[in-house]
Amino acid sequence: MGSTVRFILDGEIVELEDVPPTRTVLQYLREDLRRKGSKEGCAEGDCGACTVVIAEKSSGDEGVRLKAVNSCIQFLPTLHGKELITVESLRPQGAPLHPVQQAMVDEHGSQCGFCTPGFVMSLFALYSTQDRPGRVEIDDALAGNLCRCTGYRPIVAAAEAMYDLPAPAAEIVHADLLNQLDANEMLSIETEHGNFFAPVSDDELAALLADHPDATLLAGGTDVGLWVTKQHRVLDTVIYTGRVAELGGIEETATHIEIGAAVSLSDAMAVIVRHFPSLDELFRRFASPPIRNAGTLGGNIANGSPIGDSMAALMVAGSTLVFRSVLGDRETTFEDFYIDYQVKDLRSGEFLAAVRIPKPARDSVLRSYKLSKRFDQDISAVCTAYRLQLEDGKVADFAMACGGLAAIVKRASHCEQALLGSDWNAAAIDRAAAALADDFQPISDMRASAGYRLQAAQNLLRRFYLETTGEYAQTVYNYGR
Repeated sequence: MGSTVRFILDGEIVELEDVPPTRTVLQYLREDLRRKGSKEGCAEGDCGACTVVIAEKSSGDEGVRLKAVNSCIQFLPTLHGKELITVESLRPQGAPLHPVQQAMVDEHGSQCGFCTPGFVMSLFALYSTQDRPGRVEIDDALAGNLCRCTGYRPIVAAAEAMYDLPAPAAEIVHADLLNQLDANEMLSIETEHGNFFAPVSDDELAALLADHPDATLLAGGTDVGLWVTKQHRVLDTVIYTGRVAELGGIEETATHIEIGAAVSLSDAMAVIVRHFPSLDELFRRFASPPIRNAGTLGGNIANGSPIGDSMAALMVAGSTLVFRSVLGDRETTFEDFYIDYQVKDLRSGEFLAAVRIPKPARDSVLRSYKLSKRFDQDISAVCTAYRLQLEDGKVADFAMACGGLAAIVKRASHCEQALLGSDWNAAAIDRAAAALADDFQPISDMRASAGYRLQAAQNLLRRFYLETTGEYAQTVYNYGR
């Protein structure tokens, strides 16, 4: 068991003792190291001005993986065993500008300059992982970076031009040093500022939760980070799940996909979309790449927010949840897990271990739609999902779930009953849409009024009908953003 946080920065192994558990990477960079390239624009992972890149060893023979993340909500101890790459890292002393930086200069991609380092780091992650991406891929990679000068055109031009420049002269990622980091044992930090534990097995995690039942479980930090930066909560004990080996795997059987609770949203979505291609639009609009790279599918589910975009689709797919504790495993449905607003069927000492998703039946249709004020990286006003199976033009099976309408993500049981056994036609859809008023008591808030939410849910059901009958097949990704 170790107590020293060890990571790589600029080709050197950094060792930190007595690290405050909830000190963010951005605070460490700006206040401790006086590295001012990474900016604080929002402190909640929304604007991308603080973007950095994390490099870590991959399981198997994949080598080193790079991912862009928001340093403003990433806790410093989560860097243990990884490499931190900042905008300053791209140009070591005496070296020429990195191709990403030079392209930004050549294409006049920096306007006021505040957001520029974040854009550079998102482009560096793209440069390092994709060879000459198209416009949609570039837009996706930059979806988490906001330019207040509205000057996106030259930044996109820089993304296209950076591949034409000479390869970087300096080594940026240090795979040899990553192999030297001994990060195979539990990290245990106990300070006057609080405690931080990072177990490496599910047995260690279960034992820690048994000893610390009131501890805060930390996965990607995309929500818990805001508890600290926005709500100024003091977290006495934090248990980090990101290094638990058993929670980081994806397994497929003949009938199911099983995704570990610590698998990132980026990795989980890639597998889910492969089996459910119709969910591609939903998952492209699910937060931003830095949020998806840090956040986990298990965290999105276990958080229990009614506006978590993954749950409606997983619910109608018939997915189940596997929980683990020192007492063993327990499996339950999504419908039984969510009881009321932030009230879940999660017992003391339990943690979410995996989500099991049934593979789709050959003649089954599954879709999900997200409605929000801003297209990219915005919280849903309404998120709906549907599963449909027809036999001879009649509804043999139908499921609908909605997020954002009420206190929890839930099934639309009255709507479902109105459609089961009926003809799949416009008259049946109108009856089912009317029945939605009996399924939900919509809320009004800053995102939408109750009346708007209900009407939107009814119209999204009609969109689903039109798509499945071939009357409407256009999506935003048929033509780009």
